[in-house]
Amino acid sequence: MKKQQGSRRSDEGAGKAVRGLVTSAGGLGGAWTPPANNGEVRVPVDEGVELRGILQVPSTATGVVVLARGHGSSRRGARDLTVARMLQAEGLATLAVDLLTAAEEEAWRERDLRFNLGLFAGRLAGVARWLRRAPRTSGLRVGYLGSYTGAGAALAAAALRPESVDAVVCRGGRLALSNTVLSRVRAPTLLILGGDDTSALEPHRRAFAALNTEKRLEVIPGTTHRFEQPDPQRQMVELAGLWFLQHLGTSRWETQPSSQALGL
Repeated sequence: MKKQQGSRRSDEGAGKAVRGLVTSAGGLGGAWTPPANNGEVRVPVDEGVELRGILQVPSTATGVVVLARGHGSSRRGARDLTVARMLQAEGLATLAVDLLTAAEEEAWRERDLRFNLGLFAGRLAGVARWLRRAPRTSGLRVGYLGSYTGAGAALAAAALRPESVDAVVCRGGRLALSNTVLSRVRAPTLLILGGDDTSALEPHRRAFAALNTEKRLEVIPGTTHRFEQPDPQRQMVELAGLWFLQHLGTSRWETQPSSQALGL
């Protein structure tokens, strides 16, 4: 069993420590040039179903992070794209993906798709499968960054297909999952919560307790689950980025046995 990490409340000192670690690695405070030849992609996840996304792969990428928030457009949301750019500055590839098709997005009010965690989890698992096969990302470890309904979907996908994901970060969102589902998550998991979301604190603590993997719970004071203010947003991305760098930093190919070790 992996070592479990305790929860703690983020304070000013901890925030500065994280900022120092990330910035010293050439991070959020430095200049960043958008990677070339990246943009719109279509991701097949089921027969006849393609999801739209924006894939950006820095030349020195050490992992790929899937940004998803359930309903609504992650690939066009200003906040999601800002988070994606900040993660790219840390050397992480990003895929901001819409978990609903254009037709489903139009009809979600009528079809109650907004909170369909089963649908979203299956599609996130399909996205991870596609990333592991796509030429530009096949050698990279995969992480999920879920927000809103996408947070619960990220955990559900990690439980559904544990072999498909290497790290999970949930920022706010709905974590209304059973203990049975949460106990199946094997990927190292970070839960980030806004301190002003007092009603969400206890559900997050329950979810944290049910996780049976390496884990951490961070509470950022003075913000809600939206992390709209610049400082809380930066702190959220720094925490998420550091988590992903720790757990996605080694190429999948580097962990496989060499041909000599196999006797070939």
